[in-house]
Amino acid sequence: MRNDIFFACLGLLGLVLGAQSFYAANDAVTQLTPDNFQSAVISGSSVWVVEFYAPWCGHCQSLAPEYKKAAEALKGVVRVGAVDCDQHKDLAGTYKVKGFPTIKIFASNKREPIDYNGARTAEGIVEAALKAAKSVVMDRLGKKPSEDSHGGGGGGGSGGGEEDVVQLTDKNFKDIVINSQDMWLVEFFAPWCGHCKNLAPHWASAASKLKGKVRLGALDATTETATAGRYQVQGFPTIKYFPAGKKDFNSAEAYEGGRTSDDIVQWALDKWSVNLPPPEVKQLVSQGVLDECAQKQLCMLAFLPHILDSGASGRNVYLDTLKASAEKFKQRSFGWVWSEALTNPALESSVGVGGFGYPALATLNSRRKVYSILTGPFSNDGIPEYVRELVGGRGKTIPMKKDLPAAVPTEPWDGKDGQLPIEEEYDLDEDKDEL
Repeated sequence: MRNDIFFACLGLLGLVLGAQSFYAANDAVTQLTPDNFQSAVISGSSVWVVEFYAPWCGHCQSLAPEYKKAAEALKGVVRVGAVDCDQHKDLAGTYKVKGFPTIKIFASNKREPIDYNGARTAEGIVEAALKAAKSVVMDRLGKKPSEDSHGGGGGGGSGGGEEDVVQLTDKNFKDIVINSQDMWLVEFFAPWCGHCKNLAPHWASAASKLKGKVRLGALDATTETATAGRYQVQGFPTIKYFPAGKKDFNSAEAYEGGRTSDDIVQWALDKWSVNLPPPEVKQLVSQGVLDECAQKQLCMLAFLPHILDSGASGRNVYLDTLKASAEKFKQRSFGWVWSEALTNPALESSVGVGGFGYPALATLNSRRKVYSILTGPFSNDGIPEYVRELVGGRGKTIPMKKDLPAAVPTEPWDGKDGQLPIEEEYDLDEDKDEL
């Protein structure tokens, strides 16, 4: 009991320290909570840029210095705030936050904030904030904001989704496209081009449909001539494909699909599924790992034998089996997590596992509050067959009786064989002296 309280306190302390290390009281970033969000952001007249983050999120930690820099630059022009979603889950749910960090801009219509999908740099955030502020000012003047100086890539036209098309320039192209791990489709257009104007609503619609999987950008080839020249753009519109993962300026390939929204989406998803990296199979070392997995469509919870029972080689066989299954279902939004047997007894019990029968695999659907247990072999054939049955609606599911228990903080496995505890030597001669 004391150990449980101790670890719970440590976890709470870690979250508090993590949040404090992000944004201090003297930073230009306002800490937002349910107590001040409505009055400051929604009811206030200012344009707001709001980051929804989690203290344990590595990408959030990387963003923090750039976010602070953007907040300093925007002082007196646009307000910048941040919401700790570990502490304020209701706010995250209200704005449908599914990953971290998520940045939203609250401008003219505070009830429908704009998702920011640009570069995670101070400059990118500032540019998007100023664009939103200009739109608000033009609304107050009773004028429509002037269209960007292009006829393609989400500028003008019906169909919505213009904010999901990233505006690219010679200056930001490398940072946003080349240095990212995302898959990109980039349209090179000319403002006077009729075909570009016809493409615009389809391009914007496709950008919205592909959100979270493939990013779409647009570059005015008549003004951003260095980048257009690099890719020898001679006609408009020209569309280039940049694969996911590490890339350079020579990674571009020609787009060979149609020019309707459906055509663009289908072509992009075909490429995306082939190049999609498999999800990481993570050890359950903290509550953050469990929360991240539970947010997925399905969370795969594997409980592997104790290291003294399987050894390092045996454990790696089990992990390779999980990784192979994760690879097969990489197009699906599944999370894959493993824990050593009996490390999380309450969690095991909540999904019908515990005490024996390792390795075991349970599947959790947090939205429906049901779980399922692998009854077949824990193998390269057994797990995929089980998942296919489950996804096809043929697998047996069991209602969860209560909320998912908290994860027990655990040290990451070092990849080595386990060591038996060293027993303290007992000298019988000492007892003789006492007698």
